[in-house]
Amino acid sequence: GGWLQEPPLLEKLVAEKLEREADTVRAEGWKWIEVVTELPYGFGHGLRQLNGREVPMTDEETAARDTLQAELDDLEAEYAEAPNMPEEIDRRLREIETALEAFEERLVVYEPDDITRAGAFVSIDSTGTLRVERGYVRPEDEPPIKNDEEDEGDASDRRRMTSSGEDT
Repeated sequence: GGWLQEPPLLEKLVAEKLEREADTVRAEGWKWIEVVTELPYGFGHGLRQLNGREVPMTDEETAARDTLQAELDDLEAEYAEAPNMPEEIDRRLREIETALEAFEERLVVYEPDDITRAGAFVSIDSTGTLRVERGYVRPEDEPPIKNDEEDEGDASDRRRMTSSGEDT
């Protein structure tokens, strides 16, 4: 509960924080960055989303994730029948779940050529956490489509011109 006396000040602080985060994303080399407090439904409509390559977990990360998962399973089994869970156990369960979620959100790597024509959205998700959606290509930034039939036609025209003695 409570109230906010100066909503414009909060909006300004949020916008400044998002711009700082957007600068970090800009440094990755994206062609464009759109900063919005909340991404609207269908924000990517009309845009092509690139398929990046997810960075696999290292052996150390896999071992750490497995250890956390085992601890989570043990605590949940131990307190499954308990009428009240101790506060420190509840806090530890939340910490483990947060850490496990971080393992599931793997870094995605994009090709340098894709980055130079695509962009990203920087916003806040429904829980107040930074949300960065990378790898969206606007229609005007799409590479030109090469038409094989035209290329073949141009090549045969050049061959005809060359064989007839005309300059190419």
